[in-house]
Amino acid sequence: MRPNALGRIIVGLTAVVGLAAGTVATAGTGFAATATTARTTAVAQPAAVAATQNFGLTTAEAKNVQDFLAYSWGYNGAIDGQLGTNSWKAFQRCLATYWGYTGDIDGDPGPNTIKALQRLLKDSYGYTGEIDGIAGSGTRAAFKRFAA
Repeated sequence: MRPNALGRIIVGLTAVVGLAAGTVATAGTGFAATATTARTTAVAQPAAVAATQNFGLTTAEAKNVQDFLAYSWGYNGAIDGQLGTNSWKAFQRCLATYWGYTGDIDGDPGPNTIKALQRLLKDSYGYTGEIDGIAGSGTRAAFKRFAA
């Protein structure tokens, strides 16, 4: 090889290694920024409105549930087909009165809410599964019958 060619190869390899190192360094800081942003976003989420949980109901079916809750259980939110925190608070009042719900009236349709809902659905809406607090396909199908 000629000395000039060898020098160009060394300079070229040095540039490639430098670029690769810079890319790795940038990727590291980019990842750190993304992780920090994600952590900040996650912290900000609880202050936001709780997510809707319709458990497989269509908007029309969820509106039927909200009509029922407004008529009998103090729901005074929009009849919009989105079962959010206020819908579930009203439903928890119903479930606490008749179906053994003993948790907080907090609007979170967690396992205890689902267990009470399953007791209601087992009584009159064809639910045949376990009272396990999991909103599986059987719970969802019976909830659709309730909402019809």
